[in-house]
Amino acid sequence: MYNNPRFRIAVLPGDGIGPEVVQSCLTILEVLCERLGGISFDFRQREGGAGHYEKTGAVFSDDTLAECRDADAVLLGAMGLPRVCYPDGTEVSAHFDLRMAMDIYAGLRPIRGYPRLPLVLADQRAAEIDLVVVREQSEGLLSSHGCGTLEDDRVRETMVVSRHGSRRVVEFAFELAGRRAKSKRRPGKVTCVDQANLLASMALFRKVFSEVAATYPEVEVEYAHGDAIAAKLVKAPWDFDVLVTENALGRLLADFSAALAGSQSLAPKADIGDRYAIFQPAHGSADDCAGKGRANPVAQVLAAALMLDWLADQHAEPRLAHGARILERAVDKTMTSIWPIEFGGEDGTAAITRALVAHIRG
Repeated sequence: MYNNPRFRIAVLPGDGIGPEVVQSCLTILEVLCERLGGISFDFRQREGGAGHYEKTGAVFSDDTLAECRDADAVLLGAMGLPRVCYPDGTEVSAHFDLRMAMDIYAGLRPIRGYPRLPLVLADQRAAEIDLVVVREQSEGLLSSHGCGTLEDDRVRETMVVSRHGSRRVVEFAFELAGRRAKSKRRPGKVTCVDQANLLASMALFRKVFSEVAATYPEVEVEYAHGDAIAAKLVKAPWDFDVLVTENALGRLLADFSAALAGSQSLAPKADIGDRYAIFQPAHGSADDCAGKGRANPVAQVLAAALMLDWLADQHAEPRLAHGARILERAVDKTMTSIWPIEFGGEDGTAAITRALVAHIRG
């Protein structure tokens, strides 16, 4: 640990509302540095995303990839534009290409509710939703993105699940459950979500899960098929802790859970590998709202909190973890004092940013 560490952060603002929420986030992080004392960030902004592909034919440059690999962490804004597609008709996905280039395999999607905001579920316990979906992101069905094989009037895409890929993401999920159990002072639980009844690939995933689970006897385990989990999430999402699953299934469950908790505008995500990590909001680029001051920066700020926690672990710097807790508390307080536009209120980017800054400064 150094007295005055400076962390190099590669920043790709992205598309649509991405630049707006990223700018809000960078402002907030600068204010946070004032409070932490001695900690600072060197933000290296680079272009990348669907807009960059539209202009140049590449989602990001080699220099941008090198910057991301040299940085201590990568902070992304929203990525993608529905109108910008690859020749095969799929949307340009810079974040996907970046993950694959950096061998990032664990997709972390924390989901929680906020008591004051309108919730999908009428049950008052909906505000207690506090779960994490962990997706394997180096293989699975979505790893065939851009590799579909056209055969006359059909396209063949392949789902790959390996022992190595399954083991490392399952171990990640169990370690996460253990940390959550300590911080929340409750037993940890990991739910294996698969379709082992139908797919041999998922049967292998479940087998590897069982092998890893045997080495974590202090963590409760649960097995469920994807369709059953969807039904349980609708009825009682507050009963879950950590769910680990394949790529495509995990994406659906994470987005579904975020909607149950209120909105994807409040949901961050982290993509983590053995050497690199990327942090961004879970919501899309909402290009139709760009430049109107309507974007909610909360998910981007919570993504920065995840980044601080990861950097704290990587560099044994407890002040960063303290900073993450400050950001989370500022979000909690802000969500009791503002009413975002996406929930029918009048508070947009500027108002939410001001409220966050005020709570960080105390």
